Amino acid sequence: MINKRLLIKNLLAHNDENSFYDKKRKVDITHKEGKAKFLKHVCALSNSNPKNNSFIVIGVEDKDNKIMGVNFFDDSKIQNLINAYLTNPPIVQYENIPFPHLPDDKVVGLVTIRPNGKITSLRKNIWKYYGGSVFLRDGSMSMPKIFDIEIEDVNSKIVAAIESHSQNNIEYTLDGVFDFMNMRKDYNPQYKVFKEYFVLCWSGQKKVVKDDAYFSRVDIELINEQVRLFFSTFDEVSISYNENTFKIIEYVNLGLQNQTKYYRLEEIIIHFEDNAHYNIETNLLFEPPQFDKKILHHIYNANNALLEKLKKGLSLNKNELLDLKNLPATYLICYLNLFHDAIEKLNEAKPYLKNHSPLVYKSYQEATRILRKIKYS
Repeated sequence: MINKRLLIKNLLAHNDENSFYDKKRKVDITHKEGKAKFLKHVCALSNSNPKNNSFIVIGVEDKDNKIMGVNFFDDSKIQNLINAYLTNPPIVQYENIPFPHLPDDKVVGLVTIRPNGKITSLRKNIWKYYGGSVFLRDGSMSMPKIFDIEIEDVNSKIVAAIESHSQNNIEYTLDGVFDFMNMRKDYNPQYKVFKEYFVLCWSGQKKVVKDDAYFSRVDIELINEQVRLFFSTFDEVSISYNENTFKIIEYVNLGLQNQTKYYRLEEIIIHFEDNAHYNIETNLLFEPPQFDKKILHHIYNANNALLEKLKKGLSLNKNELLDLKNLPATYLICYLNLFHDAIEKLNEAKPYLKNHSPLVYKSYQEATRILRKIKYS
């Protein structure tokens, strides 16, 4: 079993980026330019390594390899993005890897690219790259190429050696369990061994609503792999497990006029196999709530009027401040009920919500996070 933290350290030991690994300070796939650049690098690394894994390490300074970390990346639909834009897409896995010296809210992103032995190319235009483009690594650069011969395999032995040197041992496993239990002692930390091999630790702040248990501030860590899943104070999930699986269902609390309800958003299942392998399956469960169109028209118009007051810098009364907190969620509900312009209005509101207060801006981030999950599904 590969210890992903050791793997990252061993990759960074190769100071310069090369044809089997790349490093980035951060990656942003919320915009077309960021998506295009990420797809280009995945395409190039897959083509340059037809017979072995290649990697992108995210959260590292380029000049001195200093590990700075990035925010936890919860976009589990990254494979859908790859499949949508690449022909002969590789299998791509994004994992959040904790490092002891980083703050709780920072991790290092590890992208593992598993090729399929075929030439990968862009399926359609995106940003300034044309559909049909093929990329290959040229040193540390991802460059467009024309192929008329078979790609030479030069990295398999190097990558195999790096992965071999990143294997786990009992000391790393025990240290990982003790560190987790000590750091999360305020949130009822627990652990379980699956298939006599995998050690999984988790903790969370529990609350009970109508006899159903929900958890927030949830940390889940696969100790053997140094892979972490994280749900913030604003998230609410349920947890269940048996001898073969560990399941997390994420919920969103949506509604109108203070009448809210929990809706299932996404299901994450960790499957443990007898051959010392595991896989993480993600399924979107969300079914949009439907509301009376007359009520939604009233709320939509009220939101638009509130947004105009924000733009003009006018003061808000007590009721308007309460409506402002709910504005991102109600715009989201309107969009889910076929008010197509609601998303444009929500994006238009972003800078004003951000300047108003962290709590209101957090509501905006939650609404856009739900939209992103739905979009990539």
